[in-house]
Amino acid sequence: MTTTTNPPAAQAGSYRVGDLDLNRIGYGAMQLAGPGVFGPPRDRATAIEVLRTAVDLGVNHIDTADAYGPYITNEIIREALSPYGDHVHIVTKVGVVRDERGGWLPANSPQSLREQVHDNLRRLGLDVLDVVNLRTLAGIDDRATVSDTLTPQFEALAELQQQGLIRHLGLSTVSLDQLAEAQQIAPLVYVQDFYNIANRADAAVLAATAEQHIAYVPYFPLGGFSPLQSDVLESVAKRLGATQTAVALSWLLQRSPNIMLIPGTSSNVHLRENIGGAALTLPADAVAELDAI
Repeated sequence: MTTTTNPPAAQAGSYRVGDLDLNRIGYGAMQLAGPGVFGPPRDRATAIEVLRTAVDLGVNHIDTADAYGPYITNEIIREALSPYGDHVHIVTKVGVVRDERGGWLPANSPQSLREQVHDNLRRLGLDVLDVVNLRTLAGIDDRATVSDTLTPQFEALAELQQQGLIRHLGLSTVSLDQLAEAQQIAPLVYVQDFYNIANRADAAVLAATAEQHIAYVPYFPLGGFSPLQSDVLESVAKRLGATQTAVALSWLLQRSPNIMLIPGTSSNVHLRENIGGAALTLPADAVAELDAI
């Protein structure tokens, strides 16, 4: 793999996550599995090429989970990038598994979480996981009202951190109360929640993480399985001569300094388009227009 002094993914700068300097444009590996994030990809060689291209373009932050495939995405990451060296950092999550038909099942007992961490280590070919996120059982839309405790689960991960198997801890799909609860147990460096130009219900969590210097990583930054649809976004992109993807990603990067992005794709063309958002700076009038969506 080649490296350049100022690769495209580094042009939006980096953010300090624990003791790691991660470029603010990363890569989400979910789409490397088959349709519905289940089974093998149609073209494994292309999946491997996308990962290697991402790293060549300066991505040093890859988001994954053993539930993707299941297992397949992590196995592809290992085949494509191992040995990783110091220039690639893997973030994974635990708390859900898959059934034989591809359904997503909660799996958050302390014992299950321990098993999932060991499974991630083995399949990725790592001795230590850089960041492990605890995925709560809340749905995207009801996370703010869920009062479930996460203490037993987070304590189990904190214990694995003390054993040296996890470098840093994070959370996914959490409320402000759960954020505070976890911080009573162990330091947090990373929160992964649902937020994009059209969905800003998580603004309070974003603000809290920014204040506490915790990385905030919005999943589905481009809308997820339902792509963002906005006449305003389309007109701004046209005016700037940029893609809607680049504009939506750039808006997030300018929204808060602790936002880091992990747009996912199984296409090299889309990968380059996503990373292009790192180099785009939106003028103030465009930001104001997009803020009003």
